[in-house]
Amino acid sequence: MGPHPAVAAIRLAVRHALNDVTQDHPTRHRPLVLVACSGGADSMALASALAFEAPRLGVRAGGVTIDHGLQAGSDERAAQVVTRLGQLGLDPVESVTVTVGAAGGPEAAARDARYAALDATAARLGADAVLLGHTRDDQAETVLLGLARGSGIRSLSGMAAVSGAAGRYRRPFLTVDRQTTRTACLAQALPIWDDPHNQDPSFTRSRVRHEALPALEKALGKGVVEALARTAHLSRDDADALDDWAGRAAATARLDPDPTHAPAGDEPAPAPELDIERLASLPCAVRRRVLRRTLIDAGAPAGSLSARHIQQVDRLVTHWHGQRPLNLPGRVTASRRGGRLVIRRA
Repeated sequence: MGPHPAVAAIRLAVRHALNDVTQDHPTRHRPLVLVACSGGADSMALASALAFEAPRLGVRAGGVTIDHGLQAGSDERAAQVVTRLGQLGLDPVESVTVTVGAAGGPEAAARDARYAALDATAARLGADAVLLGHTRDDQAETVLLGLARGSGIRSLSGMAAVSGAAGRYRRPFLTVDRQTTRTACLAQALPIWDDPHNQDPSFTRSRVRHEALPALEKALGKGVVEALARTAHLSRDDADALDDWAGRAAATARLDPDPTHAPAGDEPAPAPELDIERLASLPCAVRRRVLRRTLIDAGAPAGSLSARHIQQVDRLVTHWHGQRPLNLPGRVTASRRGGRLVIRRA
């Protein structure tokens, strides 16, 4: 008798992810793959599938849990997760405590602290990949949040199956629904912890999960989650193609700084200047990607650059009428001088 269908589904998803890891690191003997585990149903299901599949594929499997210190008893729960991962046969297993700041709001600050800790742990242990338990439902929520922000096609593309430096992060469950991971845990008698923050309406994602998505499914019928996740996949293909085009266009549009406008004294050197004529010839979607990338390269924080900022810089190219230089996030300025768009950090 084979495994429960839910268990078979999560194992298959992880098997595909591990095969990809071994193909991406062909010279590595027994690569190390970690699972990031909170103790919730999604990550416990992921840990169990990793523990089952890894030995069969010649992969070493370990785990890490992040203690954000945001709830009473979080250190005890982290210790319990370490014990459970060890019982599954994962080794090494670590708990890492982080300090969550305030920048960007509580959810973003916790996420930044978590990924910084995962990056540091993976580097220290020499891990080739870190598996994350995001499901199809998480993907649908991410797309809906992007729609609400009006953030454009890249935001609508949701979470990538592979992301991070050198493809460090892998998300095997983006095609698996949340109910399947919970059922897989029940079928294997795995203890799980339900984070109360996931039920807290003060968090935006919690409201999307428990209010917005159910309302959409009530109004539009079942299948909204699947449709949103499919939108993410299609949008990512388009966004990747546009980003590739923008990268090539940026290289073509770059000019050496004009020596007659060289910075004086201790003023920082400008970023490479851009040719106005070449920028103007690009489709709007590509040109604005070039502008955004150049502004970030010059020092503007990506999270602080809004669509309005990019539109203002774009108007220096397409609707020039003698505008004053623009002051942008990160003390970056953008101005037009003759046939050049000049971007520098003050």
